[in-house]
Amino acid sequence: QAQLVESGGGLVQAGGSLRLSCRAPGSIVSITTMAWHRQATGKQRELVAGITSSGTTNYVDSVKGRFTITRDNARNTVYLQINTLKPEDTGVYYCYAQIFRSIDLDWSDYWGQGTQVTVSS
Repeated sequence: QAQLVESGGGLVQAGGSLRLSCRAPGSIVSITTMAWHRQATGKQRELVAGITSSGTTNYVDSVKGRFTITRDNARNTVYLQINTLKPEDTGVYYCYAQIFRSIDLDWSDYWGQGTQVTVSS
């Protein structure tokens, strides 16, 4: 499965901030939903934030007010600004996008390779 290109993870102290980026490379006709998921060790992957092509956003309750998802449609890129980080935010963050490519003539789901976010207390 083709991948999205992620960057921006790292080790940060509680209360700090990070900005994750995710770009969809290649020839793209359209992208609908873009989102960020995360998976903590021993837990299932969960949806953290999503954004539609028109900019409507949604967040899991635990990150509301601290995380902000945005997208740059011209660059086929989605961002996740993470503020006031908590140790429970630790995990691997995966970006997701639903993409229509001219080569496929269909919508397909794409995922990033994952970027580790570690928050120390």
